[in-house]
Amino acid sequence: MSDEQPTNEPAASERLCEHPTPRFAAPQHYYDLDAVTTKLREELESGQSGHRQQTLYKHGSTTVALFLFGELSGLAAHRAQGVVMIHVLDGHIQITATGEVHDLRAGHLLMLAPGVEHDVSARIPSRMLLTVHLTPRPTPTA
Repeated sequence: MSDEQPTNEPAASERLCEHPTPRFAAPQHYYDLDAVTTKLREELESGQSGHRQQTLYKHGSTTVALFLFGELSGLAAHRAQGVVMIHVLDGHIQITATGEVHDLRAGHLLMLAPGVEHDVSARIPSRMLLTVHLTPRPTPTA
């Protein structure tokens, strides 16, 4: 019997991209979003909800990710404990946040305050750039 604890981390041979630690270590990052899009489209399978994504940057409390959605795919209602910025690059994405429906097309930007529940639904194949800046949690005082 092994003393090793199971992890949710995929085996090195299963990873579709380089491990995040060295990938985000550089002080500068440049991305050609069209090239990243092409690479994501070449992946054999999309995610469980019909989308593909790649985290482009993660440092401290800030994450930037590129999402590709197939027609009528999306993300179920969820919340982020930080500011959410959704920038639609291509297509038509519908975001429902606290009961308000936002129809976003290329060039549109939606900002959500921390904790706002929202879902994502691509009406047609779409591409969005997501930036999340987490709000630091207060530390308990003695």
